[in-house]
Amino acid sequence: MLEVGWYSTKLLLKGKLLRNPFYFMKQVALASSVGALVLIAMAQIETTLLLPIIISSLATGIAMPFLLKDIKLQ
Repeated sequence: MLEVGWYSTKLLLKGKLLRNPFYFMKQVALASSVGALVLIAMAQIETTLLLPIIISSLATGIAMPFLLKDIKLQ
């Protein structure tokens, strides 16, 4: 399993894994910004920081498959 991950990482860094790497980076940045906005909004509530972190991580994790479903590999 680690070998597959290492091979994929090497291909990604060489630029030979994704057909459109800018689209991938745009989608990842979009999901990360949504997660950060949820975290900042939830952190304004007077609770412990544990709850906003869990909810923002869950929101980002749910958004990723929908945003990255059109990714094409070479």
